[in-house]
Amino acid sequence: MNTKTASAFAIQRSGERAFFDFGWLQTYHSFSFADYFDPKNLNWGALRVFNDDVVAPGKGFGTHPHRDMEILTYVFAGELEHKDSMGNVGVIRPGAVQYLSAGTGITHSEYNHSAEHPVHLVQMWVLPRAQGLKPQYGQVDYTLEERRDRWLPIASGESGVNSKIAIWQDASAYVARLEEKTLNFEVRPGRLAFLFAGPGELRANDESLKQGDAVRVAGPLQLEIAGKGEVVLWDIPAVADAPADA
Repeated sequence: MNTKTASAFAIQRSGERAFFDFGWLQTYHSFSFADYFDPKNLNWGALRVFNDDVVAPGKGFGTHPHRDMEILTYVFAGELEHKDSMGNVGVIRPGAVQYLSAGTGITHSEYNHSAEHPVHLVQMWVLPRAQGLKPQYGQVDYTLEERRDRWLPIASGESGVNSKIAIWQDASAYVARLEEKTLNFEVRPGRLAFLFAGPGELRANDESLKQGDAVRVAGPLQLEIAGKGEVVLWDIPAVADAPADA
């Protein structure tokens, strides 16, 4: 991993992530997940999973269980269909967010809703601040204008952060579509941040970022993001321990 002031700003290049090609699924793991295990790369604070997936037309993840985890899915391109054991059914498209608080336990499936085009998404897991919570599901279809050249809080459990999706952790997730402006974000003392570069070409504090690159930040640090493209940003507490199973 390339580092710049390693204790505060570290870049994980796209090719440094674990990659698996299952034919129907091409997936990159920013942290240990499934068959990829690195004891030095289990999480970044409360952020436990950040998977960058492309799912083939008509294919997907069959019904499987989760518990004690906050799960967000954000779509860059295509359509993703969700079904779960609480009876929820939904399809999310570019810019939309799907939220699943697994709590005491839930089963769900996720499929590419299109029979013709792949779907490109990121799925992110955050450790909840308590175990045994009541499962919840939500979906929000954000517009391009809501995230164009500005930070859009798509989910948060922080006081003072206005988001349509509430999560059970003192953390916030933001997205932005940069076209003309430079965006700044202050990572406060004692906080961590994870910045992911989606489609496009960007710069973070004068470091070039291409699709799939990510920056791990330990505050205090001021982030300056420029260029053209999509970004996802997590502002998270430094929580190290995960629940027993997810």
